[in-house]
Amino acid sequence: MQSSRKKVLITVATYPLPSRSYEELVCTAGILEDGSWIRIYPVPLSFIKGLREGGQTESYKYNWIELDLKKRTDDFRPESHSPVNYDFRDIQLLNKIGTKNGWGNRKEICLKEVFHSLGDLIKLSKKPNFKSLATFKPRKLLDFVIREDDREWKKEWQDQLSQLQLFDNQFDSSSNPRKLIRKLPYKFYYRFEDFEGRKSMLMIEDWEIGALYWNCLKQCDGDELKALEKVKAKYWDNFQQLDIYLFLGTTKEWHARNAPNPFVIIGVFYPPYDPQLSLF
Repeated sequence: MQSSRKKVLITVATYPLPSRSYEELVCTAGILEDGSWIRIYPVPLSFIKGLREGGQTESYKYNWIELDLKKRTDDFRPESHSPVNYDFRDIQLLNKIGTKNGWGNRKEICLKEVFHSLGDLIKLSKKPNFKSLATFKPRKLLDFVIREDDREWKKEWQDQLSQLQLFDNQFDSSSNPRKLIRKLPYKFYYRFEDFEGRKSMLMIEDWEIGALYWNCLKQCDGDELKALEKVKAKYWDNFQQLDIYLFLGTTKEWHARNAPNPFVIIGVFYPPYDPQLSLF
């Protein structure tokens, strides 16, 4: 498969999943210079951490990068690519887009194409377009929903890790047992209404909300209810005061199954309201 060098503004990353290798993997997405979306996977978690600055969570976001990518042959979604070099030796970190002037520079890039109708977006996800990434503007957020989830990863992933450790220890007596990245014990959702009055509830699957939960849990000395209150305070109370857009992406499995709505929320874009626009 032919590769090409692309300049990408990283905007989102999903919560990491265990893998057969020694790296937990994330799926990242970003925007090209022409405003179109691109998905890059698999990406090792260490890559995301490597782009963090000063210990600040999520500092990799809104960083322009340049790297060699190739279209995935095992994914029908047109935006899906993978790195040519999984060690990212060819990557070049460029400038970071800040939040000056009410997020003006970020808005110029991220809001080139905005959907206001979820129905229109779902239509484009069907054949022949198979669109799988987009910026969406809800008319109104209706609720922030928290549901309990399994506290452990699937048994097959845990068994897989045990087999890897057994194999490695046969050849390296100094090997330290590898631990799976912590699984989020809760799922987070937004209920919202689009500009046609359609009401939906979509799960939020980005790295940022997962990292926020673990940080809040630490601040609350392990009190999960208090940690969840802090998460809701940001994603519901605080975000109500901001101009919310949702970055949406499909899951490959449900997109392939032609699900009625294959999209999940892979990121939240939350600039302040433009005071000039609020006059109209």
